Amino acid sequence: MVTSIEKRYIEEHKKCQENYSLSKSLFPNGVTHDSRNLEPFPYYVDKASGAYKWDIDGQRIIDYRGGHGALILGHSHPVVNQAVSDQLDIGTHYAASTDLEIRWANLVKELIPCFDKIRFTSSGTEATLMAFRMVRAYSGKTKIIKFKNHFHGWHDYVRSHTQGTGGIPQEVMDTMITLPHNDISVVEDTLRNSDDVAAIIIEPTGAHMGTDPVNPHFLKQLRDITNRYGVVLIFDEVVTGFRISKGGAQSYFDITPDVCTLAKILGGGLPAGAVTGKSEIIDMIQLSNSSDYNRVERVGHNGTFNANPLSAAAGCAALELVSSSPVNEIADKRSQQLKNGLNDILSKLEIPGCASGIASAVFLRLGVEHECDKAICILSEDEQNKIEDPFLSHQMWLEMYNQGIDAGTRFIVNSVLSESDINQTIEASEKALRNIRQEGII
Repeated sequence: MVTSIEKRYIEEHKKCQENYSLSKSLFPNGVTHDSRNLEPFPYYVDKASGAYKWDIDGQRIIDYRGGHGALILGHSHPVVNQAVSDQLDIGTHYAASTDLEIRWANLVKELIPCFDKIRFTSSGTEATLMAFRMVRAYSGKTKIIKFKNHFHGWHDYVRSHTQGTGGIPQEVMDTMITLPHNDISVVEDTLRNSDDVAAIIIEPTGAHMGTDPVNPHFLKQLRDITNRYGVVLIFDEVVTGFRISKGGAQSYFDITPDVCTLAKILGGGLPAGAVTGKSEIIDMIQLSNSSDYNRVERVGHNGTFNANPLSAAAGCAALELVSSSPVNEIADKRSQQLKNGLNDILSKLEIPGCASGIASAVFLRLGVEHECDKAICILSEDEQNKIEDPFLSHQMWLEMYNQGIDAGTRFIVNSVLSESDINQTIEASEKALRNIRQEGII
């Protein structure tokens, strides 16, 4: 049955629907990224600036998807645009080393505590894949522990034991161990019973950008236990790097991993990724005088667009702004304003749930009565499953979009949102929640 929410979306987005009819014959499900699957059809955007984007039907949207987390500076930031424009005039790809890559690396070194050396890639997925190669080569061990529902890209290793595992050999899955987070006893039992674990990887704020949060004490326990067992600790800071604080989650929680992966904000809105950490691990890429070592022990790494001049120019511009201006502080302030407003609405409408999250990531968790500190909101597995109800999430996404907000139940807040933008978002959220309730969905 089509809801009134869906009917309004269809009526107001005729051009998007027309585009979708063309896309279906070109792309699986008519989209180019799994998270853009949206029934009855996805929306199509043709321009963006600052805190806003406009779809092809002319609707202005306050954007909380933020380039999947890459745009803490908002869309088309003039400083980043100018840096890319200047670079376009002098070359896009030299197939050679550049001053830019040195400048870019030094900016990461200035901000990220675990930095000894760095290797650039073209995406977060490549970064986690490279990190796995490095730690396996370094340790001589094969298995890696990850945590349930934590997202580390789409390559075979990290997709093991999740949804969409078609085409992944069982032999690859057997190298991965998936555990629940926030339970150090399970981790210790695993390490005690296996001497073949090379590393543990974790999203330091929790699964899927922090939707299912990690207890900070668990991070400290992981640091202690990996030190005791001689296992490499990897923080996947693809999302949290330069967002949770200027120095990422490791700086925010004062816990330094052995290795971290970076992307998103790193590239200033252009494709980029990196692995940084202890020299002895990153140096598994380094050539030796031994041909046998280079053939079977060294980690070989090519990549046409590694540290390419355009991404490096954008990344340098973005990180310089993060380093020298109150980008994080402004985004955090707007996030707190948003959380306060959303929680006031839930109380006013007597809808069970909360708006919570660390720094500039806010999660609207609906349908469960509970108490939390509105920052790190840890629920039981049953409660977590309830707030992740796919039908509720889908209808909330559509209705928020109808109200001019691209968020659903997750808000990635950037530094160019104004107080007025947040107030509009809060007002739109109240209308959306009232309509959701009128539909009998919550």
